Amino acid sequence: MSDGPFSARGPEAMPGLEGMGSLRRTHACGRVTKALVGSEIVVAGWAHRRRDHGGVIFVDLRDREGLVQVVFKPEVARAAHERASHVRSEWVVLVRGVVEHRSPETVNPKLATGEVEITAHELRILNSATPPPFAIEEDSGAEETVRLRHRIHDLRRPPLQRALHLRHLVFQSARRTLTDLGFFEIETPILAKSTPEGARDFLVPSRLQPGSFYALPQSPQILKQLLMISGFDRYFQIARCFRDEDLRADRQLEFTQIDLEMSFVGVEDVLPVLEELVVRVWREAGGIELAHPFPRISYEEAMRRYGVDKPDTRVLLELVDLTHVFRETELRAFRSAVEQQGIVKCLPIHDASALSRGEIDRLEAFVKKELGGRGLAWARIGEEGAWQSPIAKFLSERERSEIVGRTEARPGSVLFFAADEPAKANAILGRLRVDLGRQLGRVDGRAWAPLLVLNFPVFERDEEGGFTYMHMPFVAPVEEDLPLLETEPERVRGTHYDVVLNGVELGSGSLRNHRSDVQRRIFEILGYSKADAEERFGFMLNALDAGAPPHGGFAFGVDRLVMLLAGAESLRDVIAFPKTQRGQDLLLDSPSFVSAAQLDELSLRIVPREGET
Repeated sequence: MSDGPFSARGPEAMPGLEGMGSLRRTHACGRVTKALVGSEIVVAGWAHRRRDHGGVIFVDLRDREGLVQVVFKPEVARAAHERASHVRSEWVVLVRGVVEHRSPETVNPKLATGEVEITAHELRILNSATPPPFAIEEDSGAEETVRLRHRIHDLRRPPLQRALHLRHLVFQSARRTLTDLGFFEIETPILAKSTPEGARDFLVPSRLQPGSFYALPQSPQILKQLLMISGFDRYFQIARCFRDEDLRADRQLEFTQIDLEMSFVGVEDVLPVLEELVVRVWREAGGIELAHPFPRISYEEAMRRYGVDKPDTRVLLELVDLTHVFRETELRAFRSAVEQQGIVKCLPIHDASALSRGEIDRLEAFVKKELGGRGLAWARIGEEGAWQSPIAKFLSERERSEIVGRTEARPGSVLFFAADEPAKANAILGRLRVDLGRQLGRVDGRAWAPLLVLNFPVFERDEEGGFTYMHMPFVAPVEEDLPLLETEPERVRGTHYDVVLNGVELGSGSLRNHRSDVQRRIFEILGYSKADAEERFGFMLNALDAGAPPHGGFAFGVDRLVMLLAGAESLRDVIAFPKTQRGQDLLLDSPSFVSAAQLDELSLRIVPREGET
C-alpha cells in the first residue's frame, strides 16, 4: 500500500525530496526551550510521530538531543502544511519556524521541550524512509534478534542513545583523570604475536610471510610492560581487545579496556589510582558520589565468607565452613566429599519462614540442573530447636550442636549445605547467597558497594593435576612468598588485585615480574621447557634482562563498567554494533565467506571438518 507520493524508494520517484539549500540547522530538537519563544529557528531530524487533527498537523521531530513538537497550520504556511501531510515515520526533514508557547492544557511535563512548540513556516523533506520494523520508543517490544538485525533503528531508541552517550562520558572522564595523574596515552599494535593469555587467540594470516600468523591482542599486557621497560613511567590506553571464547550476556568477542601501567610502584601506589579513576568516572559520567577509600578483603576471606572472588557485600548473608565437622560423619555423601579433598559449607538463613518446602525443592532442582551440583542438603530448625531435615537422622548430637554453634542457627532458621570440590561448593552456595538474599530482602540498602579484593593465588591446579596460572603468567608473587616457588608453589600469593562493584568485577591487575629469574621460574612451574619459554616469550625475557623497573597496572572492562553504570542487563545494550551469542553481527552479516582468490593470496585452504561436506 502506498503511503503517499513520496513513499517509493529512489530519487526519480520522490519529486518532493530536496537538499537543505541555504537553510542550516540552528538548534537541536531537544534544546528548544521557552527561552527561544518568539525566535525563528531551524531544526532537523527524524519524524518520530505525525498526527493530523482536522487541518492542523503535528509532527514530533527527533534528534540525538530529544523531541520537539512542530505544528503545521494551513493559514500560516500552506505549502509546508501540504508537504507535512505526506511525512511518515522516520522520514528525514528540515523545518524553519517560530518557537511559541504551548497552550496550558497541552503542556507536556515529561519532555524538556514540553512547554513550547514550533509553528512551521517551511518544510524540506530531505529523505523518505522504509517503515521501521519496531517502535522507536523506550521499550520497542521487539525480540533482541530483530533489534540486532535492524541495529540502525535500534540505535535511534532512547536507551541506546543514552548508553552510548554515557560511554562517551566514561571515556572522557578516564582520559582527563589519567592525564591529570601523569599518564601518557600510547597506542599499541593490533597485529601482534600469539601468546597464551587464558583464551583462544584470533589469528590473522600473513600474506607477506606465508604460513605465519599475527594474533589480535587479548590485552596489551606484554606491550605495556615493554613500555615500562622502555622508560615511559605511566601509560594508559583505551584499548580494543579480542578473545575467541563462548559469548554470554557479559562477554563479547571484541571488547574495550581502559588499560594502564605504572613504573617504580608497589601495590599501595597502584590502588589509590584505581580508586581515583572509579570515583571520578562515577561522579563525572554518572553524577554519583562513591564513598572511598574502598573496603579491602583478601581473596581467601572472600571465598570463605561469600564463595566468590567478586562478592556483592550489600547482601547480608554469609557462608560458614563446616568441613571439620564432617570428617568422620555417618552422612556418607559429606564424608566422601571431605575424603576427596572437598569441603562442606553451609548457607544459614535466619527468620526464613518465607522459604516454603516447595521453594526448597525448587532450589534443589536448580542446583542439580542449572549449577551442576550433586545436590543440596537442607535443614529447618523448628520450635525448641527440633531439626526438620532429610539428613537429620544421619547427624549425631555433637554434629548438630557444632553446626548450630557455628551457624548461630535458631528456631526459624533454614540451613543449606553443599558438599563438593571447593570450587563447586563455593559456586553453588555463592549463587544461592545472592539469589536468596535479594529475594528475601537481606540487603543493606546501599546503591553502590565498591570493594578491593587482594592477594589472589598465583597458581591453581588444572584438570590433570598440574599447575596453571590463576590470572596470567606475569603476576609477581608477594615478595615474602618468593621462597615458596621452590617448595610449595600452590601457597604462593600474588600481588593481584580486583576492583569489584555490586558483585561485578570491573577489572583486575597486579604487579609484574620485573626480574627475569622469577619469571623463568614461573614458566618452569607452568610446565614450559626452557626452549618453549624462549620461543614464546624470549623477547619479553630479553626485555626484563635489559633493566626492568618494578611495575604494575590494571585493566578496566569498559563495556561491563558502562553496563553497570547504565543499569543495563547485557553488554549488547551498551555497544554500538555487538555480536550475538553465536558470534554473528546480524546487521553487517558477519562472519562471512571469502573468495577462493583471497584464500589463495593468503596461502590458505578450507578443510571440511569430519562429517561435513
